[in-house]
Amino acid sequence: MGTQQTFLDRMLQLPLFMLLFGFASFSMLAPAVHAGLLGQNATARAFLYSGILGIIIFVLIALAHAGRAPRHGALGPLMSLFSAFVFLPLFLAVPFFEGLRTTSFLNSYVEMVSAITTTGATFFNDPNRLSDPLHLWRAQVGWMGGLIMWIAASAILAPLNLGGFEVTARAEPGRRSEGRVGGAHPEGRARLVKVTSTLLPIYVGLTALLWILLLVSGDRALVALSHAMSVMATSGISAVGGVENGSSGLIGEMVMVLFMLFALSRLTFSTDTVTSDSGGIKTDPEFRIGIALVVGVPLLLFVRHWWGALDVDASATPLEAVQAFWGSMFTVMSFVTTTGFVSADWGIAQAWSGLGTPGLILMGLSLIGGGVATTAGGVKLLRVFALYRNGKREMERLVHPSSVSGAGAMGRRLQKNGAFIAWIFFMLFAISLAALVITFAFLGVPFENAMVLAITGLSTTGPLLEHASEVAIRLRDLTPVAKGVFAAAMVLGRLETLAIIALLTPDLWRG
Repeated sequence: MGTQQTFLDRMLQLPLFMLLFGFASFSMLAPAVHAGLLGQNATARAFLYSGILGIIIFVLIALAHAGRAPRHGALGPLMSLFSAFVFLPLFLAVPFFEGLRTTSFLNSYVEMVSAITTTGATFFNDPNRLSDPLHLWRAQVGWMGGLIMWIAASAILAPLNLGGFEVTARAEPGRRSEGRVGGAHPEGRARLVKVTSTLLPIYVGLTALLWILLLVSGDRALVALSHAMSVMATSGISAVGGVENGSSGLIGEMVMVLFMLFALSRLTFSTDTVTSDSGGIKTDPEFRIGIALVVGVPLLLFVRHWWGALDVDASATPLEAVQAFWGSMFTVMSFVTTTGFVSADWGIAQAWSGLGTPGLILMGLSLIGGGVATTAGGVKLLRVFALYRNGKREMERLVHPSSVSGAGAMGRRLQKNGAFIAWIFFMLFAISLAALVITFAFLGVPFENAMVLAITGLSTTGPLLEHASEVAIRLRDLTPVAKGVFAAAMVLGRLETLAIIALLTPDLWRG
């Protein structure tokens, strides 16, 4: 027992990036075994050799690093997280590139950046171009990226007041109530171990449960597994080109909607980042706003479609109306959580009235995003709530200048100047969006496509490329420089602007 504890302590002395590198190396054995069972020996060798090489490198560096204490202060884990999204895909792309052999390494790298940032944008719109082990690897990398964000939210971002925690109340662990920033060994590593041991079984268990339910619903094993991993990680990666091409049908979509709820609020699976007197999920502003969007937007679309149907064809059946409403609700839920799956009935929802639903709605939903400290991207519902409360309060003061406002049950999660900080983030987000659109336009991308590419990267919602514009955007048509800019946009959208700025602050590296 003592020997095992000593080994664990030595492992925790390694930089977080090396731990992620070792985990990624071991994970390559899964598609290697899968390819071997299918008789795809070339693909199996690509993953097996890459995995073994990665394990050897990991062991050698671990031996060389033995006995060394971490040099960096609070931002060391954050730098490791940044490196995981920028440099780790270089290694993850090696077996993908060798297993496919019909694309460039740059395309493979951007594909892996898209997967690990849970964006899900792909160069391979035809799913038949990739073999089953490669589909498994894409979904697996996306799933690992979601797991990294689940754990990093409490272990890395919360102590640094990043990732949405900058607007939370003082009683949450995202506030610096202890007078110092966590992250250095041993306190930061102890937090990392505790959070991982708590959330990993939940994440794995929920994924396995969803996989089984999709299997029962009619999907084949690989499709069910890729969709289960994608829903939990909100990556939108599919082995068949989308949920609408699966075999689980309406039952499968209903099951997936239930599991998408975990991306609306962290309260749905953990209480590690919420005040004890917040009232739970019933008074959680993120969950309530998310549900309001999931119900309200489809109702508006339903009324709009129904009004159009009266003008075009008054013979619409009740079944078509139900299908149209469900198609809208599933799609809205999927894009609010930045998953990006489209319902099989989404086409009915548009064709039913004879009017096409503009992709601007889907882009707006993706920009709003899901809950703080979940796998969803976007601006985050808590920041939207902070801005909403501030706007409401300012209108109240116009009518009653001397009035005093109470926080209420829903407002207890916000600190006093939370709206001001949320506004700063929103402005930084808008500036980043404008800069990316200008950059893409400068590189020769049409304005509409540039806007979609920028929103796709910053909101980490890859399927927008397929559904947000009239003509689907093909990543393979971009120039190499534009592909690099898109990869940078996905990393920026996953880590958020404030985290990048924190990495550029010299004072924080002296802790």
